[in-house]
Amino acid sequence: MNDLRRTVSDLLPGVLADLTDLVAIRSVSSLPAHHGDVSASADAVAGLLRGAGCPDVRIVAEGGQPAVIGRWPAPEGAPTVCLYAHHDVQPTGDPDAWTSPPFEVTERGGRLHARGVVDDKAGVAVHLAALRAFGGTPPVGVTVFVEGEEEVGSPTLAAILERHRDLLAADVYVICDSANWAVGTPAFTTTLRGLADLVVEVSTLDHALHSGQYGGVAPDALTALVRLLATLHDDAGDVAVAGLVRDDGFPLEHDADRLRAEAGVLDGVELLGTGPLADRLWTRPAITVLAVDAPSVAQASNTLTATARAKISVRLAPGQNGPAALTALKDHLTAHAPWGARLTFGAEHYGHGSQIPLEGPVADAAVAAFTQAWGTDPVQMGQGGSIPMVADFQRTFPDATVLVTGVCDPDSRMHGIDESLDLGDFGKACLAEALLLAELGAAVGRG
Repeated sequence: MNDLRRTVSDLLPGVLADLTDLVAIRSVSSLPAHHGDVSASADAVAGLLRGAGCPDVRIVAEGGQPAVIGRWPAPEGAPTVCLYAHHDVQPTGDPDAWTSPPFEVTERGGRLHARGVVDDKAGVAVHLAALRAFGGTPPVGVTVFVEGEEEVGSPTLAAILERHRDLLAADVYVICDSANWAVGTPAFTTTLRGLADLVVEVSTLDHALHSGQYGGVAPDALTALVRLLATLHDDAGDVAVAGLVRDDGFPLEHDADRLRAEAGVLDGVELLGTGPLADRLWTRPAITVLAVDAPSVAQASNTLTATARAKISVRLAPGQNGPAALTALKDHLTAHAPWGARLTFGAEHYGHGSQIPLEGPVADAAVAAFTQAWGTDPVQMGQGGSIPMVADFQRTFPDATVLVTGVCDPDSRMHGIDESLDLGDFGKACLAEALLLAELGAAVGRG
């Protein structure tokens, strides 16, 4: 362990320099204007793997954005470990709202700030550090799989898994794309919520009208939409859509004051819902109105709006079926449309949640490795966010052990302004992964 600790520590400056270069590539998969950057990012990841001594590096795509697969063959009798991350990132939002330029890594207070520096190019860097610790010859078989469209829901991942199954088959999957319990306290994610979203359009008129001439009689679509969206929750903030699954009883407790501070909830503003916070965050559905298409305040006139649209997102309990959730949402909206307003449903999408049991000899080795690296036991926690490809891996490789880890923490603000990475936790994550590979390789020698 001490040798690996020194080796990883010596490697960190070079790994962080490579992370800085990778972050500078604006690989925003959701924006067509940046698809060339996503390809450039894949090329950069492939180059980093070749530089780490990987003998077999391929860039693959099955109708979507490019992914990178790098493979080291397994020594005799050793398992194969697949190390997953993704190289695409979210849009930045208003770049002027950032404290420093979003694609230039900037250190402040022991944290690196930039878009993608933690979600999930740090995951790529963790894998690189662990592999470099063995001088390009890891003690187990290793497949590195770096996806290029996770931030848009991994739409072609199933096709990649089907087409390249033999390349991606492994005994263990380490998915470095989740979060820790707190700075200094590692975690393994054992539940993930699923995701379903759709666009609903409300129509009440065949053309816009003067609000003074017809207001009070003719219904406007924007008011109808607002009333409709208000039916999605009850007065306590619990989801009011029938047919959505609820799972209760998550064993870990969450403190309300800590949660309010982490989320930045304003003084006097209540938290949503009832029951244990961990259940509300990780194993129950949550509904968010992501966006509304309607006249802007700046361009508003005294007009009754004929049509208005909203995009609605539902985070699903881990056991919820995605299509069934969409059906339940559409049935609810249809039943609650006010004043006979006409509804049209547009683009929809879903991804499955997961239960990821932390059990068996590989999980025990992982817990031991993380405990050594951090100096404290890891926590088993859920994630309210969605990583649908975990379910894809579980379905495609049902006999493998899946470990979901990461380097995000409650202050990381992934997807938000001033996204950041804690440097201390990054170094510990690199060491933990190297220790895990070493332990899995040593287990072969012990028989």
